[in-house]
This record gives sequence, structure tokens and C-alpha cells, in this order.
Amino acid sequence: MQSLWNHRLKDLLPSYRQQVLCFLAAFRFLTIIPVQWQADKDGDYFQHSLHYFPVIGGLIGIAAGSMSLFFLSFLPGPVVAVVAIILLAIVSGCLHLDGLADTADGFFSSRPKERILEIMRDSRTGAMGVIGIALVLLLKFAALSSMPPALFFKAVCLMPIAGRCAIVLSMALLPYARQEGGLGRLFYSGHCRLSAGWSFVFLFVLTPFTGIRTTVLLCCITIATGLFFSIWCRRKIGGATGDTLGAICELTEMAVAVAMANTIGY
Repeated sequence: MQSLWNHRLKDLLPSYRQQVLCFLAAFRFLTIIPVQWQADKDGDYFQHSLHYFPVIGGLIGIAAGSMSLFFLSFLPGPVVAVVAIILLAIVSGCLHLDGLADTADGFFSSRPKERILEIMRDSRTGAMGVIGIALVLLLKFAALSSMPPALFFKAVCLMPIAGRCAIVLSMALLPYARQEGGLGRLFYSGHCRLSAGWSFVFLFVLTPFTGIRTTVLLCCITIATGLFFSIWCRRKIGGATGDTLGAICELTEMAVAVAMANTIGY
């Protein structure tokens, strides 16, 4: 019995070296920063890398927020809002925007599940995908450009964290929708719910830096967006795909920006 418990504990809490490899696997997947050490082993660690998604979101946010503050010293706010949005998109190789476009093309096609999945797999972007990206980016821009510098920095830091938390939450709520597998399937395991719980623990760890009000707002927006979008995904295709996970990231970032802009003056 003790041996079985120790084995399960080791499975849940990999060694220090394994933790580093899990972090690097997630880092390489979520960013375009070229870190090559042990990259050939990423496939072995994808399933255990989910709990690092919010951490990497935080690193992305701090980098983009710091650069935005620098640009604010000599550029107008609306221009810097565009720069921040570009930085957040480029650092991930526009991976999540691509997922948003494919999801919009499929979900708004009014086709049955099998056809929706085929449309989402098509590398070409249709009218609905373009419209979806345009609307999300416009709402991000409108929200960020209306914020004072201090709130702007906080929003840019927190948006990618919430987006990555929403990805993990969606994976905890939904099965993978494609029977033949896909890119998103590489991250699914029996630990998705545990990783989702850790994601929200991470959000509350940020409370000394963000304030309890912002932390609660962040959690509520992330949960609400993730829950409602996951319900829609289940009705449309019976689960999640890599594209819908990218879409939920972008939609949650947008929702957080809009919600934080709405707190100005309170």
C-alpha cells in the first residue's frame, strides 16, 4: 500500500529535472522563443506541463507589460495599445488567433459536427474567421486604449495569465472532440482537473501584487468565459480541440481587458 502511494505521489509530483523539462515543453509550445535544450523530449512531458501554462502566461504578460510601459514614455496611449496587442500575439506565434479564426469559421458555418471539424482543420481562413479576429482585436484595443498607464500595465500582465488559465479550465471541463487525435490531444491526461485547480491557486497567489478585488474579478471572468464557451463547444462539436483552446485564450484575454477597463473610476 505504501509503495502504491509513493508511486502515485511520484506520478503527480515529478522530480526537479522532470519539472524543468515540463516547464520547457510548455514554454516552447506557448512561445516562439528558441530554447532548444532537450526539445526532442517535449512529447514525453506535454501532459504534465499544463500546470505551467499560467506561469508562462505571467512571464509573457510581464515582458509585454514592461515593454509597453517603455513605449508609453514617448508614444500615445492608443499606439501603445496596438503595440501591446501585437506583442501578445507575436510571442505565441499567433497560435491562439489562428485557433480563434478556425473556430469562428467552423462554429458559424451552421453545419453538423463532422463538417464543423473538417472546416476547422482547413488551413484556409474564411470570412467568419476574419470577422472573429477583427472583433476580438478591436475590443482589446478599445479597452486598453481607454486605460491610464498603471491600469494598462496591470491589464497587459494579467490578460495572458487568464487566457492560459482558461485553456486549462476548458480542458478540465471537456473531452477531446476529435476521434483521430490532434495537436491539443497531446496535452490531455488524467491530471487536467488538478492542473485547472492549480491555475486558480496561482491567480490567488498574485493577490499581494494585484489586490483582492482584481484577483476576484480575474477569477470570475476566467471561469465565466471558460464555462460558457465550453458549453457552446460541447453543443457544437462535443468537446474541445486545439482550435477551441486557442479561441478560449483569446476570448478570455479580451473579456479581462474589457472588464478591467470598466473598473475605471470605481
